[in-house]
Amino acid sequence: MNSPRCSDSNPRATRRPFLKSSAAVLLLAVLAWCQPAAAGAAGLEKTDLKFGFIKLTDCAPLVIAKEKGFFDDEGLNVTLEAQANWKILLDRVISGELDGAHMLAGQPIAATIGFGTKAHIITAFSMDLNGNGITVSKDIWKQMVAANPALKGDHPPRPIKADTLKPIVQQYMANGTPLRLGMVFPVSTHNYYLRYWLAAGGINPGYYTPTDINGTSGGDVLLSVTPPPQMPATLAQGTIQGYCVGEPWNQQAVLRGIGVSVVTDYEIWKNNPEKVFGVTAAWAAKYPKTHLAVIKALIRAGQWLDASPEHRQEACRILSEPQYVGADYKVIANSMTGTWEYFPGDTRAVPDFNVFFRYNATYPYYSDCIWFLTQMRRWGQISESKPDAWYAETAKKVYRPDIYLEAANELVKEGKLDAAEVPKTDGYKPPTSDFIDGIEFDAHEPNAYLKKFAIGLK
Repeated sequence: MNSPRCSDSNPRATRRPFLKSSAAVLLLAVLAWCQPAAAGAAGLEKTDLKFGFIKLTDCAPLVIAKEKGFFDDEGLNVTLEAQANWKILLDRVISGELDGAHMLAGQPIAATIGFGTKAHIITAFSMDLNGNGITVSKDIWKQMVAANPALKGDHPPRPIKADTLKPIVQQYMANGTPLRLGMVFPVSTHNYYLRYWLAAGGINPGYYTPTDINGTSGGDVLLSVTPPPQMPATLAQGTIQGYCVGEPWNQQAVLRGIGVSVVTDYEIWKNNPEKVFGVTAAWAAKYPKTHLAVIKALIRAGQWLDASPEHRQEACRILSEPQYVGADYKVIANSMTGTWEYFPGDTRAVPDFNVFFRYNATYPYYSDCIWFLTQMRRWGQISESKPDAWYAETAKKVYRPDIYLEAANELVKEGKLDAAEVPKTDGYKPPTSDFIDGIEFDAHEPNAYLKKFAIGLK
């Protein structure tokens, strides 16, 4: 049967408007495809972005922002690229090969003050709270248990303090071969939390000096750098006897039967700040609307991650993919879903081990920056004493809660965030003594804080 169009007495005349309308539809489709996906893209200075990350579970906000479409909602076309180590990641952000990256909290701080690579890096987003652990080899654990009868059994009292390790450290020193412990980078949270734990137990982790960039001077142990994914293998080889690293590389050692997790960073400092999202100050100045859109997407990703157990399980499946963390789902889920396995037979509920949104986890607090600065000074990375005002001024150069708040308030206007979820703060957390040694930290008085430690520069 003929169609109505074909039955027209002048088929060619009828076909012209049809072809014109089809071309118009095709043109509109092409234009729509070429434009950023969301209305939020209007006015963005740059939409094609490449971000770097290290294969750790706390890269989750970046991964989820991409996989759940939060970047797309902001009109951003984001590529995520795993990096070999923290130095390469930082160098590529500075060179402009990466637009930004999942960073160690200490990296923007150290770069801005000129410890190591000099560059002005800022952060307007804190990626998570907690997330690290300290693991020792099975042999070291056996020696710890032998020296400390209280550690025997399937459920030793927690937290385990470093004074339980001290007899083993002393024996190694007496034999002329210091205990070797790994951490991921000189300005990593892992370095500072490992040093904090050791010093709280009376073990000197060593100092950085102008002639000792490895931070081993005067140390009772020998700390060295190992990239996170290599930690379990390096432990198994006997190159190191223990390490501090983020997940899933503590649980990997436990499940492989090569190590025992001794303590989590949650037990060293309850709800401690962890990674940040960092960009150069020049990049942020050149692409302010794009930067704001990125922070909006990351806030939503953090919110999604903490919204339900089901979301966490989905996140574990996504993170287990080879292009992201690439570890087994079970290994990632061991910590990401609210439990922690110290060793087989000692699995405990740790609901706050990984926090991505609760407790204002995404807000870049000045006080967090100042704590890291105190540890840089404590261990000699800052070689001279500084007045309290310097700590506050430096924090304001690096941490940018103003950008965070602008992004959060836009999300409130869009109905994607509750106003009650936006922190009302001057950028400082209240003083806290939630540390394994009970010493109180007040970010307004960093020099007074440093004087409280028996081990460390004042």
